[in-house]
Amino acid sequence: MTIIKPEKLKKGDTIGILAVSGRIKEIENIEKVKKFLEEEGYNVKISDTCYSSHRYMAGNCDDECIKEFHKFFLDKSIDAILCARGGYGTLRLINKIDWNIIKDNPKIFAGYSDITILLAMMYKKCGLMTFHSAMANGDFAVNIEEYTKNSFFNVLEGKIDKIKAENVKTYKEGEAEGILWGGNLSSLVSLCGIDFIPDEDIILFLEDLNEPVYKIDKMLTQLFNIDKLKQNVKGIVLGEFKDIDNTDWFDSLIEEFSLKLNIPISSGFKITHNKVKDTVPYGVKVTYNALKGEIKIKEKYIK
Repeated sequence: MTIIKPEKLKKGDTIGILAVSGRIKEIENIEKVKKFLEEEGYNVKISDTCYSSHRYMAGNCDDECIKEFHKFFLDKSIDAILCARGGYGTLRLINKIDWNIIKDNPKIFAGYSDITILLAMMYKKCGLMTFHSAMANGDFAVNIEEYTKNSFFNVLEGKIDKIKAENVKTYKEGEAEGILWGGNLSSLVSLCGIDFIPDEDIILFLEDLNEPVYKIDKMLTQLFNIDKLKQNVKGIVLGEFKDIDNTDWFDSLIEEFSLKLNIPISSGFKITHNKVKDTVPYGVKVTYNALKGEIKIKEKYIK
């Protein structure tokens, strides 16, 4: 598969704010994001789906979301697409996407949580490197964290070569190489039954929110019951599993998996639903040292 790297973000570029997942409840936040990005030196376009919804999802219907999704990739004036928020909705879209539009019009695409589904499928279907990143509504509309802002722009400008855990906890020491791939655990699991796993060696990064430990156990077990994933994963990077019900059980579960899989595993990375977060290139070749809690990027991930 040919890997496609987007053009780096530059001052004066146009960022498109795209809603294709959960509905935007606080419409005023979209104007706040627009103001923030313009003050940072960018132009902004906003999708119609930011202002409409059906049930708990953005847009009047799935077809409107697909139309806006395609339109934003086809629009030559848009240099980068930043998703408005997560929630739920992208799983409903993936069988309707024209992947050739993305292949023929590659650009920065960024988001996390439910957007994990699109990041994974864009890599699988198109070979496009994307970005597991802060989003418009939750991160850049109000109470913007300086760390999060700096990580976002530094990564999209191609300025980072490593990602480090803040308070590393090593479950199994070791080093491994592969592509950095993964995201929100519950979103990845929702893809089971679809051909979504890369053919390369994988450094799997994971995070989630408000999931009890027994569900995390179930989801990890479901993923690693897939032979291809079990064979391809060479290391696991744990971001934050925010608001879990029992941290002792979680530690015990990860220790159990470290023995089963016999691969490097550590936690403490700022890959999270929290406001302070790292932006992470998705699909880039890396080396991973679980003892140090360090990921070194081995190639350019952006032009």
